[in-house]
Amino acid sequence: MDTQAYVKKFNDLLVLRDLTYNTFKSYNSMLLSYLSWVASCRKLPEDISFEEIRSYLLLLKQGKNLSNRTINAHISQLRFFYLYVLRMPWSKYEVPSMKFNTRLPDILTVEEVNYFISTIPNLKHKACVALLYSAGLRVSELRHLRYDDISRKDMRIYIRSSKSRSDRYAILSEKALTILTDYWLSFDKPRGWLFPGMNPDCPIVSFTVSRFISDHCGFLGWDKKVTAHMFRHSFGTHLYEQGYDLLTIQKLLGHKSASSSLVYVHLGAKTMKKLKSPFDAEV
Repeated sequence: MDTQAYVKKFNDLLVLRDLTYNTFKSYNSMLLSYLSWVASCRKLPEDISFEEIRSYLLLLKQGKNLSNRTINAHISQLRFFYLYVLRMPWSKYEVPSMKFNTRLPDILTVEEVNYFISTIPNLKHKACVALLYSAGLRVSELRHLRYDDISRKDMRIYIRSSKSRSDRYAILSEKALTILTDYWLSFDKPRGWLFPGMNPDCPIVSFTVSRFISDHCGFLGWDKKVTAHMFRHSFGTHLYEQGYDLLTIQKLLGHKSASSSLVYVHLGAKTMKKLKSPFDAEV
């Protein structure tokens, strides 16, 4: 079987598994990298031993300096390839996943968020960031919003097919609605994609959102790196600081597991200030 045949069978199975586009894209990139390495060994994938697979992963780690999380993604792709394409056994004891450190995400204060949004001159960009923060949206969710997803009557936003593969409703902020309305009236009242891209038949691309957020951060002269996802983390943290329970935050953010929302316990500075160490207890 040549490389193209492996790739075709691999992609057919990815389609049957209905994996997301991003997973599909990254798995293909990783598979092509692996098959290229296998070809350099003058072997077929079926003839590669677990020891050789470990050598390949060490090459990625030490030679290409990939992170442990990225190495684990390669391992997941290889497992899929061997089990479903080659129909060969796979052992997590022969190819163990790597341990990785979990760092807390960066967030902005409420004051920083409000200042950032209020100083954006472009109404379309301002509406995008206002929704990212006020509803805790992912960039992919923001991009795929349509005009009919905004309910003024119920003050909520319909989010379809999110990362967790389940639909949900998000908060529609009154302040965000005002900004959104100004944008909508000023940009030819789009009734398909709420934020169309250069091609009106397609939504705005993620890179564009990331770029104008980065550009505005530079315009403000901030030395911190501000990302689109930072507004989502800030939303969750600020809700927790306001006293909302983790289950509510989980549902609003569309997390599959409550454990994903526990990070906001660690990020809530106001909540931490209310805690009292037993060392400070009166005896």
